[in-house]
Amino acid sequence: MSREIRKAAVLGAGVMGSGIAAHLANAGIPVLLLDIVPPKFTEGDEKKGLKESDPNFRNKFALAGLTGIKKSRPALLYSKRFLPLIETGNFEDDWDKLADCDWIVEVVIERLDIKQQVFGRVEEVRKPGAIVSSNTSGLSIAGMVEGRSEDFKKNFLVTHFFNPVRYMRLLELVGGDETSKEVMDFFTNFGRFRLGKGIVFGKDTPNFVGNRIGVFGIQATIKAMMDMDYQVDEVDAITGPAMGHPGSASFGTVDLVGIDVMSHVVNTIAEGCPDDEQIDIFKTPEFVAKMIAGGSLGRKTRDKGGFFKVQKNPDGSKTKLVIDWKTGEYRPKERPNIPSLGQAKKTHDVKKRIKDLAAADDRGGALAWRILRDTLAYTSVRFGEISDTVVDIDNALKWGFNWELGPFETWDLLGVQATVDRMQADGIEPATWVLEMLKAGSETFYLESADGRKYWDPKTNAYVKEPKPDSFLVLKDIKRNEDKVIYGNKNASMVDIGDGVACVEFHSALQPKMNPIDDKIMDVMFKSFEIAEKDFRGLVIHHQGENFCAGANLLMILEGVQAGQWSAIDEMVRQFQAMTIGQRRCKVPVIAAPFGFTFGGGCEITMGADRACATAESYIGLVEVGVGLIPAGGGCLYMIERVLEGIDTPVLSNLPFLQIAFENIGMAKVATSGEEARDRKYLRPWDMVEINRDQQLNTAKQMAIGMDKAGYLPPLPKSYKLPGAEGLATFKMFLHNMKLTHWVSSHDETVATHLGRILAGGDTTINDPVTEQTILDLEREAFLSLLGEAKTQDRIKYMLVNNKPLRN
Repeated sequence: MSREIRKAAVLGAGVMGSGIAAHLANAGIPVLLLDIVPPKFTEGDEKKGLKESDPNFRNKFALAGLTGIKKSRPALLYSKRFLPLIETGNFEDDWDKLADCDWIVEVVIERLDIKQQVFGRVEEVRKPGAIVSSNTSGLSIAGMVEGRSEDFKKNFLVTHFFNPVRYMRLLELVGGDETSKEVMDFFTNFGRFRLGKGIVFGKDTPNFVGNRIGVFGIQATIKAMMDMDYQVDEVDAITGPAMGHPGSASFGTVDLVGIDVMSHVVNTIAEGCPDDEQIDIFKTPEFVAKMIAGGSLGRKTRDKGGFFKVQKNPDGSKTKLVIDWKTGEYRPKERPNIPSLGQAKKTHDVKKRIKDLAAADDRGGALAWRILRDTLAYTSVRFGEISDTVVDIDNALKWGFNWELGPFETWDLLGVQATVDRMQADGIEPATWVLEMLKAGSETFYLESADGRKYWDPKTNAYVKEPKPDSFLVLKDIKRNEDKVIYGNKNASMVDIGDGVACVEFHSALQPKMNPIDDKIMDVMFKSFEIAEKDFRGLVIHHQGENFCAGANLLMILEGVQAGQWSAIDEMVRQFQAMTIGQRRCKVPVIAAPFGFTFGGGCEITMGADRACATAESYIGLVEVGVGLIPAGGGCLYMIERVLEGIDTPVLSNLPFLQIAFENIGMAKVATSGEEARDRKYLRPWDMVEINRDQQLNTAKQMAIGMDKAGYLPPLPKSYKLPGAEGLATFKMFLHNMKLTHWVSSHDETVATHLGRILAGGDTTINDPVTEQTILDLEREAFLSLLGEAKTQDRIKYMLVNNKPLRN
């Protein structure tokens, strides 16, 4: 049976329902968002001029969900262009429209009787073979499909998304006893490739995989805090990045989710898992219950706060407060003086960071070990009950809770035997299968091998190769064959990724999270152009770290300024420009494949390539004005190219188009998705946005092969008709007005005036075409001039120290 999701429906327009609808629109799928008709016609409705028969009243809840999508920050949609794909309605007037849908997902209140009623009504109108799913996190499939037909049951599954749907990668799939394998296989591929999700297979148990372990971890953390006499802010200082967890740590995460929501999830486990040997931990502590009763539910109750809250002071400043769990009173948040946390901040390698913290002989180490001990032991016992592979459990925590490493990966780095010995010394026993694995001589849950990673399977008592689709190319795996590394240094490498295509991989030794461009990366880029022309058919610029590239190496530039090395800086800028424009001069197609932070120089590499293949979650922009500079690696040139694209016939003035470039660069506008980058012209209409980052390298590779097969020729240099002094005068007037209204400072005006001169083409007129090299020279001259400004140097210093811009 050939399936396709041409249209979907979401039943329930609350936070989760609207989030799922938005993400379906992101995937280009028309979606029907329905909710109940409001039970009462209120005085407020009447004041708005509504009538009970008015669709704006009857669709009130669904329309509220759509409004939430429009206003969401961070945005739920990749681009506002996708809004028309979402149609709103209600359960009475629009129910028959479900007959046109290939997938219907239920997201109503977590009550079995209500879900059963909804599914009974769905069966009356759904077409045969249409997939029906529930986003439940705790109710059994058997209960939900009771009384339904055979066709309904075989096309039913749980699709458990995590909130916010766009940003949380995890999608847990759970089939029932009668769910067909064909449906599970189809939805696995649909979720992975069309929705861009990481798929984890769970079992029909309360809270499935991610929440069962993640919630236990939070409850174990609270218990440890109370047992060991810690405070909330002290705990979060330890359980955040130091342990490979997100910055929101433990209590900050609960505040984000909602303390009442977390309590509900805890109660679901307690009610649904009466035989859990840790049942006592799944109780809401008394101090948390008091917070819920008092309306302190986290970030959504801003005035009352949660574990943390922000206090506005009379002078306009803000103080972050934290609750004292013993007294229930708030006090100013403190930064604990724990030596192991100081060391953790200096450690890039997450494995070393966690290992050092767990072994530390201080309050940080004591709490970290207690939480790790309890969580790892509990996870091992739940294996087989909630999932059949350590891979799925690890991925659930990485994708659903943003852990850098899953429980079993963490156990491996600590040493399985050493951790078991330490557990047993504390009177804690891991699952029997772990002891049997060690007894069999297998010392780790994972095994790195020449043909990829393998994991321990207790059913067969053997290591099994970790499955992954053929389209998921992993550079680490490719480089296991040392012959595949063609050229490289400590900051970048050229890697043969097969089929005649090579990849330039960034891996900065000192700043691996941001990968700023320096002389070593530029060396590999230039060498790769040279080698690719002789030995390859295409080149991809990509790596698989946290962020693509956050720009040039500011520290290196500042040190050059302080040393008076102006000739060296001038040459560095020339080389940077030659590198980005060199992508177009290379005789084979060059595809940039950015993701995450793609700022400044990273954006210029992306814009300078022949094509781009960006992930949907790419954050792209020319942000140099934030440090008092302008783009000097071709960014102004490439933005001029884009805004004037297709304007071949004479126009009265091209200033309205150049204004777009001026605002993008001058206001450091950052696109918050690959699709928004297209809207802002950082990407072009023919560039690709890949929704699944695991597939990005292969997609970029196929783009290079396709361009080669089509007979690739490097593009010819262009020239542009720019307005010169007339255009600069207009930009200056715009800046003058912004300064009068205090939108910009004097130094902002100085920086933007340099930008305006570049975009206007310097000393030219609309009738004298300006070459690419002229624009690059204007960029370089402005960059060097601004570097000589004391206020620019102050901005650079401030950014390096505080990681945020200075307005001066």
